[in-house]
Amino acid sequence: MHSSSRGLGRRRIAAVIAGSGLLTALGFGVPAQAAPDYPNKPVRIIVGFSAGGTTDVVARILAKELTQALGQSFIVENKPGGGSNIATDQVMAAPADGYTLLCVAVTSAINQTLYPNAKFDLNRDFDAVVLGAKVPNILVVNNSVPAKNVKELIEWARANNDKAAYASSGSGTSIHMAGEMFKVRTGLKTQHVPYKGSAPALTDLIGGQVQFMFDNMPSAWPQVQGGKLRALAVTTKTRSPSAPDIPTMEESGVAPFDVSSWFGLIAPKGTPKDVIEKINKVVNAAFDKPEVKEAYLKLGAVAEHNTPQQYTDFIRKEVADWAPVVKASGAKVD
Repeated sequence: MHSSSRGLGRRRIAAVIAGSGLLTALGFGVPAQAAPDYPNKPVRIIVGFSAGGTTDVVARILAKELTQALGQSFIVENKPGGGSNIATDQVMAAPADGYTLLCVAVTSAINQTLYPNAKFDLNRDFDAVVLGAKVPNILVVNNSVPAKNVKELIEWARANNDKAAYASSGSGTSIHMAGEMFKVRTGLKTQHVPYKGSAPALTDLIGGQVQFMFDNMPSAWPQVQGGKLRALAVTTKTRSPSAPDIPTMEESGVAPFDVSSWFGLIAPKGTPKDVIEKINKVVNAAFDKPEVKEAYLKLGAVAEHNTPQQYTDFIRKEVADWAPVVKASGAKVD
């Protein structure tokens, strides 16, 4: 009798612990519970960059749509620093309940290799929710460079290796890595000149201190439209709706070449699947709304309907594809 009572007591204690979520907190792998009433309080979307950048703009577009559709506030919080790693680490450590999301960018896929002491692994530590947007990079040259297409640029750069230099928005950035991928695909040995942001890099490109650059469409395209730079190609597999006359890198003979600044939502590993599906469904529906299409067109962004599994596979491929490019670049970070 005494033994039976003791066993019953243990079962009651175990039930209380399991019900309190303590097993999950201690890391014993209790599956995430369904959350049919999600969201019942405000949701934070963490952005690892300052307000006003493309990641922030995309996050705010998605937050607005989610707020309207789900009846709770989705609040964007900017946590810049560490090349966005500070924000990534913060969300990784958050409860896996759907109330803390990360608006992740291609930067994090690069950082996983670029930062040897990075704490996170996108595939291991997060659940992919939805790919929110892709923004093509565009290859632009100084007007004095005698190249009207990518083939001519490659020929000119090979013949003028001593004075052919390309700019980037900083060592280790996605813009830098696009240039490194160009070098890997073509065998060029052109010099890399890093700047502190796209704005000063574009200024020197226009002034002729450097000869070409890959840059995000939103910042470079106005300079092309103003006649200050010449556009040779976009870096995605398909042409940009914002610049339909500009060929892709692959159309120009450099393949494979599919590079974009992409942005999406991810959540801490173990987030309930019904929460992920609910967010994914709302964002996919938003892609078809005229006001979202217009906002994306202004960004030079494109969006494709995608499932959490498709986004999971996309992230895995991005991490794998960027790793050898980062290593070949020799890029170092503090």
